[in-house]
Amino acid sequence: MCAEYATFGLAPAMRAGGVLNDGGYQVHRDFVDFIVDGRPLLFQLSDLDAVSPLASDVPPAIFTAQVRSLLLESPAPLPGGRYVVYGCPECEDLACGAVTAVIQSDGEDFIWRDFAWQTGEHADLELNGYHGIGPFRFRGAEYRTALGALLNGSAPDPRRRVLLIGARVAVLAKLAAALRTIGVGADIAHDADGVPADELRGYGAVAFGHAAGEQERAAVRRAFERAGVPVTHVDGLAPIVPLLVAQIEHALDRSPADRRRLTRLTAADGGADVEVTSACRVTLTAYRIDRLSRTHTHEIFDGVLEAGRHRVALDAKAVRGRSFVVARTAGSVLVAAVNP
Repeated sequence: MCAEYATFGLAPAMRAGGVLNDGGYQVHRDFVDFIVDGRPLLFQLSDLDAVSPLASDVPPAIFTAQVRSLLLESPAPLPGGRYVVYGCPECEDLACGAVTAVIQSDGEDFIWRDFAWQTGEHADLELNGYHGIGPFRFRGAEYRTALGALLNGSAPDPRRRVLLIGARVAVLAKLAAALRTIGVGADIAHDADGVPADELRGYGAVAFGHAAGEQERAAVRRAFERAGVPVTHVDGLAPIVPLLVAQIEHALDRSPADRRRLTRLTAADGGADVEVTSACRVTLTAYRIDRLSRTHTHEIFDGVLEAGRHRVALDAKAVRGRSFVVARTAGSVLVAAVNP
């Protein structure tokens, strides 16, 4: 059995939602990720679009049951003492595939071992095992303290709601509909005057339309400041719904900046510079507004990038004039205006 100890912790994480180029949607999910030896465990596995069972949008009773299960206070849900560590972000069906592991106690310690990709009742370690991952031995006190905090009301508050401020009601209505479709609450208003502080605390971001004046923006900021509510402000780059959704998704990301996969995006001189902290699939999409205010969408890149900085060439036709680039991984999204 594993002799060396690994550190165990928890941190807020996000599966970024979005409006896809084919007209579909990707659901937004907030969850608590496992931090092993200072790194998200999800990053140590293959590039997965998955969330932990500690998702913020499950009913409180189910969330509590998941925590107690990881504390081994209830029987393992799968044969062989196996527990779901990461599952499908769209549903809870094991048939979609899940990362599972054996979790057991050894004296005061907790051990996670035999990680595998599982789509049925039983895991095939030889065929689908994550060889080289684990086993991890965690000190009991550290493990119980981290998970126990979630039972004591210390679970991260995702505040997955956005206040939309602007003059172009049609654009805001489309944006609100898109956000609600992916699981993000959205309200449209001209200002925040007279809104009770308790109501303002429900927002995680305020998005200003391109036509919102500086006085309007300042008044909204003051309203949140008076209420003592820290909120992220988003200045809409252009009236393009998928672009605005991407900006808002980035604003709602509560994961620590040093524990994100996608950390940098700039676009200039005919190329986009992207930085990732671990190997993962990255997509780059360009949005362009022509002289007739029509929106053009171009898929620039879709592939796996290794950890580090990368430069991706931009088609001159795709970024001609006023244009923007969106970089997306399963867990995060970044937006950049293209500098000529």
